[in-house]
Amino acid sequence: MKIMVIGLGVIGTTYAYCFQKAGHTVKHFIRDNKQAACPQKLEIDLLDGRYSKKGIAKKDSYSVEISPSDSSYDFIFVSVSSGKLGSVISSLQEKGITSTLVLFCGIWQDRNELDKILNGWDSILAYPVAGGTLNHNRLECVIFDHIMLERREKAHISNYDLLLELLKSSEIEVECPYDMLEWIWLHMAINAAVITTIAKYGKMDEISHSAETAMNSPRILSEVVRAVRETANIISSRGVQLEHYKNELLPYKIPAFVAGRVMCHMFRANELTRKIMLLHSNIDDLLYVCKNVYDCGVRNHIDAPIFYKNDKTMREKISCM
Repeated sequence: MKIMVIGLGVIGTTYAYCFQKAGHTVKHFIRDNKQAACPQKLEIDLLDGRYSKKGIAKKDSYSVEISPSDSSYDFIFVSVSSGKLGSVISSLQEKGITSTLVLFCGIWQDRNELDKILNGWDSILAYPVAGGTLNHNRLECVIFDHIMLERREKAHISNYDLLLELLKSSEIEVECPYDMLEWIWLHMAINAAVITTIAKYGKMDEISHSAETAMNSPRILSEVVRAVRETANIISSRGVQLEHYKNELLPYKIPAFVAGRVMCHMFRANELTRKIMLLHSNIDDLLYVCKNVYDCGVRNHIDAPIFYKNDKTMREKISCM
């Protein structure tokens, strides 16, 4: 298949590597003013969870090919941060590039707002289960054995089976939540609780070290659990029925002091989850997630004292950097 990935970011390139290794043609959309600085090859340091729950460490290389204008693809994978989806759509239209969009991003807009941004493009909501960091020509990343994908009946794309075929050929399984957009909101809310609590006890200019400290502390993780309960209520205030997401919220239902110890053990035992926490260090992306959840909670008058206080502490620390 012909696949295009927007930019050369961590998420998109991690999946691009997997697609390329599976025999598919993969190209990247790079803005004209950035093409000269785009590397031709990346060194890949991957902890691959597709074949083992513990992950298999791999070292490889990945050839970067830039997409020409006026071209078509089977799918375009869009993984952009901080609400940049609209500018991506405009750029694709200007370059005459067509395809079905696989939206691999944190989307806070509601359906009506999202439809306006997409402006008629065929698209499907999804969410990656991968992460990492890209320094110069080296991509250090983690990938799990599945992604989250919008249900067939809600996606309204004609090539749904082709997408499943692409993922299967790349050894990536699919999980379909009740509603993909609501699931993304809930995931962002959980992340906001985690981020702000870690920030309270750590340093924003040492995110990996702060994450390490939190994962080894049942006390901090217990506070994360209490904060998640608050941010879940913020999502409920958007009209989301949380009973549809019992599995996602189950770890946060048990007593916080017990959940903290369970989570601490989980992080020690699960190298994939642990490493993805250590590698995620894009401050702008983290702040975007927290701000949307915070603003929604305040606007809807939701009682969330732990989350609000931790968010304030985090922003005070950032202002002093």
